[in-house]
Amino acid sequence: MSSPLRLATRGSRQALGQARAVAAAIEAATGTSVEFVLIETTGDRRLDVPLHTIGGQGVFVKEVQRAVLDGRADLAVHSAKDLPSTPAEGLSIVAFTERRDPRDVLVGSTLADLPQGATVASGSVRRRAQLARIRPDLDFVELRGNIDTRLTKIPDGGAIVMAAAALQILELTDRIAEHLSIDEFVPAVGQGCVAVETRADDEATAALVLAVDHQATRRAVEVERAFLAELGSGCSLPVGAHAADGVLRTFLADPARNLAVGDVLDLAGTDADLELAAAAARAANAALQ
Repeated sequence: MSSPLRLATRGSRQALGQARAVAAAIEAATGTSVEFVLIETTGDRRLDVPLHTIGGQGVFVKEVQRAVLDGRADLAVHSAKDLPSTPAEGLSIVAFTERRDPRDVLVGSTLADLPQGATVASGSVRRRAQLARIRPDLDFVELRGNIDTRLTKIPDGGAIVMAAAALQILELTDRIAEHLSIDEFVPAVGQGCVAVETRADDEATAALVLAVDHQATRRAVEVERAFLAELGSGCSLPVGAHAADGVLRTFLADPARNLAVGDVLDLAGTDADLELAAAAARAANAALQ
């Protein structure tokens, strides 16, 4: 009997829910058992400061990736939106699982029902910038912690913003007051999708993980990541991109100057879409200069 695959994941309920779904799919498709290697990340430890001040992208994945690179685990599972746009050296993203609901949601109140000057909690600069365009009267505060903790921090008379997919994983969708339209609230790159990485030279594990790769989701997320990659890993501006149904929606903002740009582009369904996304990023960046 072959040894079980060792799957590295964060230990939060959401991360474990994602990891268990990936493990179950691998076991069902290949007959290979999976065991978990729980990792605490910088993002899990540093709950006292906003995400964008401690590195933003990558703070929830680097330690998980390191467990694979140093041989403590065979594969790593992440929320795709947490992955930096530049692939980690020595690792390959072998699978993108079928995407759940990619939308942002409000918990506590609908947007229309929020009173003038209401408080909205969110740790995402993108979500704040998008909400401020529609409701410039809102007051924003930071929101950190796991999903259960965040749900205890709804401001009086206000709301919190979360990813629908996170609440789906934890079967907490009854807490949703409103799903925000993707047309106005373009999600983070990869939102709603789970990414699975293996060591680049581990062909045996990669062959097993391929069983959970969802081709349509992979194509969409790779286009979104091409938009993000063109902006560069040092980009700290609020950014979103979402590809679905032959269309790429993009968002980039500079809140300090109260500027935001977005586009809706038709996709061809070929590799040319990657360059289209990169060109859209260049155009958006130039428009904010």
